[in-house]
Amino acid sequence: MALKPLRPCRHPGCTALVPSGYCERHQPARAPRRASAAYHGWYSLPIWTDALRPQQLLREPFCRACAAQYPPGDPRHRTRATVVDHIVPHRGDWAKFVDPANHQSLCKSCHDRKTALEMAEERRKTRGSF
Repeated sequence: MALKPLRPCRHPGCTALVPSGYCERHQPARAPRRASAAYHGWYSLPIWTDALRPQQLLREPFCRACAAQYPPGDPRHRTRATVVDHIVPHRGDWAKFVDPANHQSLCKSCHDRKTALEMAEERRKTRGSF
């Protein structure tokens, strides 16, 4: 089987020959893992996928935020919920993660908006704590 020819390292000015990308000396620094990476896998557990999430969507099939935002006659008042959100972010706290009282059904649009606001608030807190 023919091998691919070696190429110069992608780092400017480096002449080391490598199969692809960068030589060992010029490997780009990897981004640090986010704190949420440790517990993000919880959303793949059977307790979430087979029990908590479907039960919440059955209990509350319409978006809670849309129902609060639009008057009852407006068709957007009854937007179908597709996401189960944690009212208070659990941040790795198992009790908050599985507590049905901490779950709410939202449409994707409302969930994305809520998450963006929470993340912006978190950044403001960490930026101000020098």
